[in-house]
Amino acid sequence: MSWLPKKSVVVPIDFSDPSFAALTTARELVDDVSGLHLIHVLPVLDPAEPGVIWTTVDDESRRHHATQAIQERLADDQNYDNVSIEIAFGNPGKEIAEYAQRIKAELIVMPSHGRTGLKKVLLGSVTQRAVQLAHCPVLVLRQ
Repeated sequence: MSWLPKKSVVVPIDFSDPSFAALTTARELVDDVSGLHLIHVLPVLDPAEPGVIWTTVDDESRRHHATQAIQERLADDQNYDNVSIEIAFGNPGKEIAEYAQRIKAELIVMPSHGRTGLKKVLLGSVTQRAVQLAHCPVLVLRQ
């Protein structure tokens, strides 16, 4: 059994430059670009949010806008024409791990933003949570 190349790789996208750099790394690790699976996780809206109360914002419109934003960011690079894009809602680390398991991914490639100390305690670590919950290896890219 060969360690590389992989058939299915998940790349979490948070619109940071490191997350798109992780996509470039992941592209080198898959047989075919169709094996790349991008996921962006949005927070669950509070029912008291003005957009929810006035019914101007819903999950479907948020999903559409996030997908469109990812597609626009990738539009200039034909290397990513056949990637799949998933928009999830909830806890990012948990959603990333569950998505990878659902599609039977062989690897997750993601950056670590390198937060330490109080920032890590207050914000948590999406990467750390994904590593703890993932059913497959997680390649963590340091900045």
